[in-house]
Amino acid sequence: MARYIERAENIARIVDVNLQLLLDIRNLDEKRLIEYWLPIVQATGDEKDFFKLHPHATGKAVTEFLVFQAENPNSIVQSICHARENARMVRDQITLELWEELNRLYLFVRSPEARQVWRRSPSEFFQEIKSSSLHVNGIISATLVHDEGWWFVQAGHFLERADKTTRILDVRYQTLPERGAPKSITPDQALEWSAVLRSCSAWDAYKSIYGADVHPRLIAEFLLLSDNFPRSVRFCVDELNRAIRRISSVPEGHFCNDSEKLTGRFLAELQFSSIDEIFDVGLHQYLDEAQGKLNDIGGALFRAYIFQQFDNPDGTHLVQQEEQQQQSQIERL
Repeated sequence: MARYIERAENIARIVDVNLQLLLDIRNLDEKRLIEYWLPIVQATGDEKDFFKLHPHATGKAVTEFLVFQAENPNSIVQSICHARENARMVRDQITLELWEELNRLYLFVRSPEARQVWRRSPSEFFQEIKSSSLHVNGIISATLVHDEGWWFVQAGHFLERADKTTRILDVRYQTLPERGAPKSITPDQALEWSAVLRSCSAWDAYKSIYGADVHPRLIAEFLLLSDNFPRSVRFCVDELNRAIRRISSVPEGHFCNDSEKLTGRFLAELQFSSIDEIFDVGLHQYLDEAQGKLNDIGGALFRAYIFQQFDNPDGTHLVQQEEQQQQSQIERL
């Protein structure tokens, strides 16, 4: 539930910022427009699914795919539907306030009104998604008992946020050399990199530290290695590490499952890495590897706590997840 909510908010922010960016770029022909929209699809990891449905990465096709397309399981609408369905499955473990807000958002994105708001003002539509996501997160912190279930919410929340920060940062990698940081950037590239910051709600926080000096090296350092900005990868992995250790009660320096081992290892790498070392490897390659590590952590969490086998009286193995899926199908009927 938490991952899907965070995913919807991040996609809303990425698409909204890209639409605003295009208003500031001059002399945009069809080819250049594709150069701004295709990286958005590539960054989400859904390029293959996109081209099964659309022949070209036009603005209309990309926004439809990322916002409304039912065939895209990671679209904003589908993410909210998945979040609401998962909330329904644990309705007895969440508060009325949380359920009502999730249900309100679900009913909005599924209604004709959502399309009307989108056609009238995409920014207004995205603001509704972002505001509701922040509202949901506030309700979670203020109304849920901070027990094991709450820590699972935090784990999903920060795992998804760390992944999306790496993907947002990777959107403009084509403007960088394969290895090393560029010495200077053009005015258009400065606009593009400032859009990366705005996509992470990091523009004001970045300016408070670095001023108006927009440079890929500084932006990458801030979004990857900051220990106090709540959307940086290091901050998110630190919070993820804390959450999964509260679930298992295993102290630092020890682990009882692969998710704790992988998270602790990745956190240590972030704590003792420098931005120059990252650029020496190549920012794009580093971000690809980081996404792989986050995927491995997510898979390890799933295996440790959800996908568990047990024996029935006949001695045959059953899978808990399969039973949950069957029960879900029965309830839908």
